[in-house]
Amino acid sequence: MSQTILRVEGLSKTFPVEYSIVERVQGKPRRAVKALTGVSLEVQRGETLGLVGESGCGKSTLARCLVRLYDADAGRVEYDGLEVLKLRGAGLRQYNRRVQMVFQDPFSSLNPRMTVVQTLREAILVHGLRKPQEVPGRIRELLKLVGLPKDAERRLPHEFSGGQRQRIGIARALSVEPETLIADELVSALDVSVQAQVVNLLLELQERLHLTVLFVAHDLRLVRHISHRVAVMYLGRVVELADTEKLFSNPAHPYTQALLRAAPELDPSRKSVLEAVRGELPSPLNPPPGCAFHPRCPQAFDRCRQEIPALVRRGPEERLVACHLLEATEAKPQA
Repeated sequence: MSQTILRVEGLSKTFPVEYSIVERVQGKPRRAVKALTGVSLEVQRGETLGLVGESGCGKSTLARCLVRLYDADAGRVEYDGLEVLKLRGAGLRQYNRRVQMVFQDPFSSLNPRMTVVQTLREAILVHGLRKPQEVPGRIRELLKLVGLPKDAERRLPHEFSGGQRQRIGIARALSVEPETLIADELVSALDVSVQAQVVNLLLELQERLHLTVLFVAHDLRLVRHISHRVAVMYLGRVVELADTEKLFSNPAHPYTQALLRAAPELDPSRKSVLEAVRGELPSPLNPPPGCAFHPRCPQAFDRCRQEIPALVRRGPEERLVACHLLEATEAKPQA
């Protein structure tokens, strides 16, 4: 039986926009970007949950809120019984050891003045995981674990390729022996030829170390390959969450359907991205009322324009979907 290790309920986050002189003079209220609006999801112990959506939908903001790089404005995050948003001091440090993040850009996430051995030693010693005399041996273990040569210890980040730097980032995350990894666009900054190597490394590490993974990405094919379940985000909300194969073979939400139609195909007869997802993502400064997807949804009706749909279980598969259309369809009498 699966066990929920991470539960997110109603998480919201806004970022205030710079207040211009003209706005001050005119007495206009200060505007804010609504990055997350009532996000709810669960991650099971040992699984990989993929998190997908268009750029600007709030995926990376959610990841940063989960590791407390950003402070959420509202909502609840529970990790293995701990109320994460209330943690302070030693409790927060312990949580940060158990939940680690690997960042998107391996070129900026490493200190350019610190060698690999200095980077890994710092993480190990700060959390007191090894005695000083045991640290060199642990560093050699970590380098071997992520497939880096022994001579990598004394080198600086600029001496490595992008794929090697990302392996260093993974080694740094693993150095504190976490239970959960949050991978934020892990391979999007890497060459295509290197992406498969890093993804396969992550899969091997998950199996070997029994890790739970939240995999944030926009590449649907990659998410399908690596994830047990997938959560789809749109404009700061989760609109669908289901088992990977069920979601890809039979998407329920109109936005999920549009995303899958928009995925690149080798078949030239396939419709273009513009036909698959019409219009542009609304501004998070001024999201539309009701369902945020209704301006782009060909099936939208009056209720969609007025009422925000709740994320609820639907159908025999009990997948989570936030869509009025499905509720209206289920309410129709069977012929």
